[in-house]
Amino acid sequence: MIVAGLGCRKGSTREELLSALDAACVEAKISRESITALATGEIKREEAGILQLAEMLGLPLHIVADDALMDAEPRTKTVSRHSLAKTLSSSLSEGAALAAAGETSEIIVPRLISQGATCALAEMKEEV
Repeated sequence: MIVAGLGCRKGSTREELLSALDAACVEAKISRESITALATGEIKREEAGILQLAEMLGLPLHIVADDALMDAEPRTKTVSRHSLAKTLSSSLSEGAALAAAGETSEIIVPRLISQGATCALAEMKEEV
């Protein structure tokens, strides 16, 4: 299971978010079809571009609560001052991806920025 965590500036379009998602997929050397879900934080619950992207791709969108973002925080890879100021998470996209992919998940693509949107990919790992 691969979850794409998304973040963006207010008013980002579906196309801008798709650009970030596609860039992350290229980085991971996977197809867009490998993504099983999208995730974002509570602060982006009403963001039209994210909602439209989930609908366009036919993927579930997980809205991650602030406490779940904080639980995922130790596993994030990048630090965004903007994200910290708005969400208390060092990376909304990474934290959301990790939280939605589960406790054993790992970042496979750290936060990428494209056209004002961010995307990070997390993959659920099997427990050993």
